Amino acid sequence: MRDSFQIKLITNHKDYPYDLLLLADETVAAIDKYLYDSLVYVVFETAKPIAVFCLYPVDSETLEIKNIAVSPDFQSMGLGSQLLEFIKTNYQQYPNLIVGTADCGFAQIRFYERNGFVKYAIRKDFFIENYELPIYENGTLLKDMIMLRYTLDS
Repeated sequence: MRDSFQIKLITNHKDYPYDLLLLADETVAAIDKYLYDSLVYVVFETAKPIAVFCLYPVDSETLEIKNIAVSPDFQSMGLGSQLLEFIKTNYQQYPNLIVGTADCGFAQIRFYERNGFVKYAIRKDFFIENYELPIYENGTLLKDMIMLRYTLDS
């Protein structure tokens, strides 16, 4: 990670960067369902927020990445993979790291698989039941959520 990047845990709710959070989730209402129960980290370059991730402790063994987003200007530079490494290194007390993404989010699924995650479940009709309006990605209606898991000893 570049020396100019700094990762900070955000504890003041008014400092949440919704513009970045909305890159990975469709609505503020959906984000607010998990945001206040999550550990929220922001990556800054100097004083500018360029990435965010939200970690939700599911139980004593499982940590879920509820949101991870990198500003378009900083995408395709390896920052997302570096953030996953930060999480794996700093949250080893959770042997299971999970994340969900749309079944048609092929680039996202490949990203997680390249970083050691494997598919393990499908949350049927997740996007239909949890979002007020239909969501389309690449012209496809989002329905199911693919769950991926990284196991610490893998």
